Amino acid sequence: MVAKTDKKDGVIGVVLVTHGTFGETLLQAAETVMGPQENCLAVGVDVNKGVDETLEGVRKAIHSVEQGKGVLALTDLFGGSPTTMSLSLMKSENLEVITGVNLPMVVAALQARSMKLPELAEKVMNAGQQGIKVAGAMLRKKAKK
Repeated sequence: MVAKTDKKDGVIGVVLVTHGTFGETLLQAAETVMGPQENCLAVGVDVNKGVDETLEGVRKAIHSVEQGKGVLALTDLFGGSPTTMSLSLMKSENLEVITGVNLPMVVAALQARSMKLPELAEKVMNAGQQGIKVAGAMLRKKAKK
């Protein structure tokens, strides 16, 4: 976990909380598309670490990217440990949690972090849903026209 923070921007922070290194890899892919990003981190849940230690890591990541506008936690699997841990912090943090993270969601989150947290959460959820296509079927349908 490497913090990239700049408190001057005042944007919504983004934390990817996933199993293993999935979130870190997604963040690297997003930075390949968009360039280096600030106020965003990835925290991997390691089954060899204790729950309290991992939860504290998630909490620290949230605090390090919080700029006063809230933090969006993107998790990989609804019902999984990353989501459960993130949800447990919603009472104490200005945090929204979205599950099912994919690259379109990360890109959408990083592009629109000046929005208000509820609106950003809705935009990111829609981007994730719209990013899933049966591309071959779409191509075949266009070819028939």
